[in-house]
Amino acid sequence: MKKNELRKQIAAAIQACLEKKAEELSILEMEKGAGAFTDYFVLCSGTNPRQIQAIADEVELRLKGAGLRPTHVEGYNQSEWVLLDYVDFVVHVFSEKARKFYDLERLWKTAKKLQPSDLKAAPKKRKAARPVLRKKTKRKA
Repeated sequence: MKKNELRKQIAAAIQACLEKKAEELSILEMEKGAGAFTDYFVLCSGTNPRQIQAIADEVELRLKGAGLRPTHVEGYNQSEWVLLDYVDFVVHVFSEKARKFYDLERLWKTAKKLQPSDLKAAPKKRKAARPVLRKKTKRKA
């Protein structure tokens, strides 16, 4: 998959999290040789089981609209830690307690921390448009 396309999908997942008022959003770009099974982790927290499920539902719905379905979903019914596996990236939605306990940011401390703005592709440079020169025409009186 192209990196720009992947980053757009991750940005859509992040936007879905934010729309459901997810807290402590974090994006980790995994190192190639670190033994990670994916390229990116998107981590966020919800304040209660209903919000955690709502965040997971919104991520699924948003990405389904883009033709992308998770290959695996885990923890939805317990709503302590919902994992949505999209192969190239994994979305983790935690309760505050579970997030502190598992502390994935510490576990994967060699991963590069990104901001949502880092995922936006740099705009392609366009060639400057040439000015159109028009001939002056004489007006007939």
